[in-house]
Amino acid sequence: MDKLAEIMAAKRHALRNQIRPIRDSELSRLADMQRQGGSFLKALARNDRLSVIAEIKRKSPSAGEISDAGLNAVDQARKYINAEADCLSILTDTDYFGGSLQDLWDVVEFLEVHERKVPCLRKDFMVHPVQVVEAAEGGARCILIIVRALADDEIKALRDAAGLAGLDALYEIHEERELEKALKFDPKIIGVNNRDLKRFKTDLAVSELLIPQIPDDIIKISESGIFDIEDAERASECGADAILVGEALMRSEDTDRLIEAFHNA
Repeated sequence: MDKLAEIMAAKRHALRNQIRPIRDSELSRLADMQRQGGSFLKALARNDRLSVIAEIKRKSPSAGEISDAGLNAVDQARKYINAEADCLSILTDTDYFGGSLQDLWDVVEFLEVHERKVPCLRKDFMVHPVQVVEAAEGGARCILIIVRALADDEIKALRDAAGLAGLDALYEIHEERELEKALKFDPKIIGVNNRDLKRFKTDLAVSELLIPQIPDDIIKISESGIFDIEDAERASECGADAILVGEALMRSEDTDRLIEAFHNA
């Protein structure tokens, strides 16, 4: 079993007792309650610079331990906000990435208290609309849809639930056939993961191949494997509107300088 299949199987197993019918009315009520951060999509749709989605990530299957397990998500979010990150990505998977839904709740509360309009992505392995409810309740403004890992009916269910809840959806792809599949669902945001989630090998050439094939009216994100200005420039030159960066920012001793460099790529 490849790593992505392993993670998805574990996620489905973990959610087995939480699965329940999700009513449209429940999702619509959540949309009415959305107040923090504004639109994830609009935050990335800038013409003046490369947008940066800064990720809070304690560990990963590829990198191992990235930060102390006791890392305070709010402290990390504060660094990112002060460095003018455009959006935040918050890992809520516990077993493989060391995150939690509490991280999302805590960061969103911090943003609300300090009146900082920075939208958050709930970064997790989504399989059922019940997770969309969790994301909306926690204050996320976007969910992740990993195209490779889901059947068409699952993608549709997640897309429809996110739309009713007032959330954007980031469709993540790694291959041309996944782009073709994603385009069937009228995506507004597509992320190209430079990391092969089967083997967790990273190659920026994946973005250079796929991003030029994405229609112009879709926001394009290059994800994974971006560590320095040269990597960001490669992403920008192939047409990326934004980059999603985790490990490099988590390990950086000068977050402000690195995000500024990414913005200017």
